[in-house]
Amino acid sequence: MCAGLAVAGAAVAQMLGAAAAVRHNTHAAPRKGVLNVHIVPHTHDDVGWRKTIDQYYTGQNNSIQHAGVRYILDSVVRSLAEDPERKFVYAEQGFFQRWWAQQTAEVQALTRRLVRAGQLQFINGGWCMHDEAAPHYIDMIDQTTLGHRLLLEQFNVTPTIGWQIDPFGHSATQAALLSAEVGFDGLFFGRIDYQDLALRTKAKAAEFIWRASPSLGPDAQVFAGLTG
Repeated sequence: MCAGLAVAGAAVAQMLGAAAAVRHNTHAAPRKGVLNVHIVPHTHDDVGWRKTIDQYYTGQNNSIQHAGVRYILDSVVRSLAEDPERKFVYAEQGFFQRWWAQQTAEVQALTRRLVRAGQLQFINGGWCMHDEAAPHYIDMIDQTTLGHRLLLEQFNVTPTIGWQIDPFGHSATQAALLSAEVGFDGLFFGRIDYQDLALRTKAKAAEFIWRASPSLGPDAQVFAGLTG
């Protein structure tokens, strides 16, 4: 039995070694005849939660939570530059704009090139992913405007996808003003009521058209989907 296991183990090791030597097609395009899995590398960087925004950015006080956002941005830009097939989505402008202001002209030029090439993409574009239940609508609009302004000035881009994967509640402001009205084509969010989630899961209706307000008409409609 031991000899048989050894032979089987050697065969498995040989197969794994052969598989490891194969370079798979990782181009960002669907292929016929295979299961196409769409993976979105993205951020979820809290602009203050268990630590302060400064601690999250610099990596201090990791005894509470291990996080250092500036190192994420450093490594992402370096990794994207090494392989043109790589892509990354960044959300929270509260961190990105601080990082951007501290970079050399060379790093800024590289970052602009990555944005133009579509490797580094911005989603949502607000200072943070705001809590949709509690803030005043003016604050929601202002923090989104603050984030979008720099992206337009520095990169000539405006986010077209909303990204609210960590909200608590869904206000009318989010549906009406910060979706189609801000120029978003789609909106992805999480944390809906557990009964609504169960119903949508059963009916396979996690994607839908969010009709924000009858008074705003079809221009305020936006494609919406739930994140896992």
